[in-house]
Amino acid sequence: MNVNVYLIVGLGFSILIILYLIWRMRRVRQQLSFIKDALHDIKDGNLNRRIVTRENDMTKQICYDINSIVIDSQLRIIQQRQAEQAYKRLMTSLSHDVKTPLTSLVGYLEAIEKGIVTGTERDEYIHVALDKANRLKDFVTILFEWVKLDAREQVFHFEILDINELSRNIIAEWVPILENAGIEYEVEIPERECFLRIDSNSYMRILNNLLENIITHSGADYVSFRIFEDTQQVKILVMDNGRGISSGDLPYIFERMYQCDQSRSAKGNGFGLSIVKELVSAHKGKISVSSTLERGTVFTILLPKIL
Repeated sequence: MNVNVYLIVGLGFSILIILYLIWRMRRVRQQLSFIKDALHDIKDGNLNRRIVTRENDMTKQICYDINSIVIDSQLRIIQQRQAEQAYKRLMTSLSHDVKTPLTSLVGYLEAIEKGIVTGTERDEYIHVALDKANRLKDFVTILFEWVKLDAREQVFHFEILDINELSRNIIAEWVPILENAGIEYEVEIPERECFLRIDSNSYMRILNNLLENIITHSGADYVSFRIFEDTQQVKILVMDNGRGISSGDLPYIFERMYQCDQSRSAKGNGFGLSIVKELVSAHKGKISVSSTLERGTVFTILLPKIL
């Protein structure tokens, strides 16, 4: 009697297990069919499609992985489109920035060649043409430098150097330029040595671009250059009391070709600060900026003391 009871109970459990497995298999087949439909939809270009799953579904992890792949693909496509749009804007800007001065230069040279201008006026035309040619040469040089940085083809020559002494030498060359521009300056560089792993030419370019940016764009009559250090890093502050940068422009000033004054009459080419950021990054450092309209701007460079 007991044996029959056990058999009946065992049979009942077996039937329940079989029914449960059948239900689970049907659920899996339904889910696989749903996944198949979703994959076809995604293949046709609908990257907004997502696969909904339950917490206890056997295909849960597969669904999560597919959704993750689709999201990553969608982000890559968005980034690619943004890069293409940025490239088109870059080409348009470069075309304008090269064509405009080149057309003007040709106009001056044609006037000289055809004898339209003579005497003192001819000399003035030659002077203006030479100035435009030099500006165009400088632009091409900066563009070439930026392209090498962007393509990671720039060759750096890192050395263990005293950043304080190197900074003093660079700033000393800017003293007459600042004085001629009517800009007061204050320099605070520690006397003690502070050795970092630096590419001296790149560091010179960083400071030159920042100071040139101040003279060209800020309208400042005061500049401050300070260096601080601790056990981990060196902090370099370049400050001015100029017109400042608006909060709308501030997040973009390190982007290539970006100019706060979007008019084409504005001086500069929009590459200076972009190059600065790339060069600072090459030194494993960081650069940030803070600014208040009509009060001034502060550029902060952090360089690690890793030898």
